[in-house]
Amino acid sequence: MLQTDAPNLLGTELREVLRTLEARGELRQVDEADPRLEVGAITEMMALRDGPALLFDHLRGHPAGYRVLTNLINSPRRVGMMFGLDAGASGIEIVRAIRERFGTLKMVEPVMVQHADFAEETVRGDDINMLKFPSPWWHEHDGGPYIGTGCSVVMRDPEGGWINLGTYRVQVHDERTLGLMVQPQHHGSLIMRRYWEAGQDCPVAVVIGTSPAVLMGSLLALPWGTTEYAWAGAVTGRPVEVVAGEVTGLPLPASAEIVIEGVVPPPTEESRTEGPFGETLGYYGGGESQQPVIRVQQIQHRRDPIMLSAPPLRPPASSSASYLFRAANLWDEIERAGVPDVRGLWMHPAGSSSFLCIISIRQRYGGHVKQVAQAAMSGRAGGGQMGRFVIVVDEDIDPSDIDQVLWAVSTRCDPETSIDVIRNCASNYLDPRITPEKRAQKDFTMARAVIDACRPYPWREKFPRAVGTSAEYQAQILRDWPELFG
Repeated sequence: MLQTDAPNLLGTELREVLRTLEARGELRQVDEADPRLEVGAITEMMALRDGPALLFDHLRGHPAGYRVLTNLINSPRRVGMMFGLDAGASGIEIVRAIRERFGTLKMVEPVMVQHADFAEETVRGDDINMLKFPSPWWHEHDGGPYIGTGCSVVMRDPEGGWINLGTYRVQVHDERTLGLMVQPQHHGSLIMRRYWEAGQDCPVAVVIGTSPAVLMGSLLALPWGTTEYAWAGAVTGRPVEVVAGEVTGLPLPASAEIVIEGVVPPPTEESRTEGPFGETLGYYGGGESQQPVIRVQQIQHRRDPIMLSAPPLRPPASSSASYLFRAANLWDEIERAGVPDVRGLWMHPAGSSSFLCIISIRQRYGGHVKQVAQAAMSGRAGGGQMGRFVIVVDEDIDPSDIDQVLWAVSTRCDPETSIDVIRNCASNYLDPRITPEKRAQKDFTMARAVIDACRPYPWREKFPRAVGTSAEYQAQILRDWPELFG
């Protein structure tokens, strides 16, 4: 399904991406929506319909030109387009294309330039006002507006000196103060703690409106010490252009729309109530808590800034199709573990990216199903935290087609012998199924299930033949009857 003449949009600056999407009918402008709830509701409802990306302008209470972009990479179709694929590429074809691109990466370090697009407007000191941006109140029971959902939070590790970018949630508290919520195991949290343990504030920049490659790098879990700029350069084949932040000295993407620089003091010095916030699992699992703040020292932005946003949505709607990258990475992890003949892997979006993993294999020996399932549950990308179900199907089943998967579960799975439960597996505080008692004890463990929906290996050759037209004959019918299926 690769289009050799289709442009690769991964390294393209955001505005050029939008022009390309608009030309392909994948972008729609929405005028006069209210940032409080209305933008979020429209975003969610359009995502559930697998509609186009949305560019909100003339937002109520804000001047024209201060825009909010949503649903940019929530659709597998648009993610495929970023990689140069045809709009009709299937889910598994997109995952394969991602694997192919990721499998040949050679890190490309960023290059420093002198000019930054975001430097058209600069605000410091008493003129700083975070409320001028139309930060949406995304869900009805959120604790406030959030400017940071599709952002890249930039930090420098004080010991190794390397640069980390992470997509963390950033709440607007007041004109000069933002809330920053980073889960403890993420690199951003580890870096901030190093500054605090040394008695220092952590310099930070919140970057909004980058190229797809920089945003995707921020969303992924890269190894400690690997800068997401180098990954973005690798996936596009050219270095990311950066400039030195005027306040923090941090390298910042030159083509960004909005850059907010400041410091994060130790929580013992200042913290505020953050949340609640409707998270990617579709629940308010985290509640509200005391979290660090960003003291804003400078804002820079383009004259008509675009605030790229990727708010978590209730599954199967998605703010970003990160499950495609999880699937590609997990497929690689399973193969590196020595498990043969994986024919397809899918993280179903209704499973909140990692709760429902479906793997198709060509069975080679007894125990092959359990081996691939165990490898999947052990892999970082497959739910090293918060995995719940692994379904293994035969190679004749497309794991991205939930109807085919349910057919296999319904007809090839014996509930008595084909389902295994593994207890005391890792989860985390966002998991809505953690009981109140375990949550109070900070016991974030949960069981996982392996569902064997394959033909039983010992007598698979005697399993009844499936009904259906072969792929080869279907191709012939398509050639012979174009007026029906053209």
